[in-house]
Amino acid sequence: MLPVLLSVVVISLSGVMMPGPMFAVTVAKSYRSPWTGAKIALGHAVIEVPLILLIYFGFARFFENATVQLVLSLLGGGIIIWLGFSMFRARSEVVHGEKDLSYNATIAGIITSGLNPFFLLWWATVGLMLIERIDDYGGGGLTALILVHWSCDLVWLSLVSVLIYRTQSLWDKRFQEWLFIICSLILAGFGVWFIVSGIQQAV
Repeated sequence: MLPVLLSVVVISLSGVMMPGPMFAVTVAKSYRSPWTGAKIALGHAVIEVPLILLIYFGFARFFENATVQLVLSLLGGGIIIWLGFSMFRARSEVVHGEKDLSYNATIAGIITSGLNPFFLLWWATVGLMLIERIDDYGGGGLTALILVHWSCDLVWLSLVSVLIYRTQSLWDKRFQEWLFIICSLILAGFGVWFIVSGIQQAV
């Protein structure tokens, strides 16, 4: 089983370390707590673990359905654009310690996972391949896959969160505001991409 789990680590890290909506929210929310990454990883797991189980029991095709992809793209894209807009509006207050973003870290992890059509499609394709490779080891293998994959999410997001929380005092306030602007644009950009991609696949 070890070679399979090592492949899970490599593939999982290559996915979680890619900049995306969840990473952008982690950066922004880490100003308030070094535990932000762990909380976002927890929210991510709320969506991911049931999803893995659904795929394991044969529901992968459901997430590949064109109608499902379109609905998720439109809904997810709209919500993620809203996350980016609210982040942009709150940038000054957050940087100067006056308030935090309007949504908590765990909810952010749930939203940026459950409403990300490419995350769901990844599990229906690449994730399905990993599940099939671990299937020979039964329930123990599936449990190990879930724990190893989620540990990669947890470690990476926690590292990002702690690093930002511990070093923010070294950054100029203007630089911090620009960091928020960049993160909000990343979120909005992914939201638009989700919507456009979903429409293109549907026509």
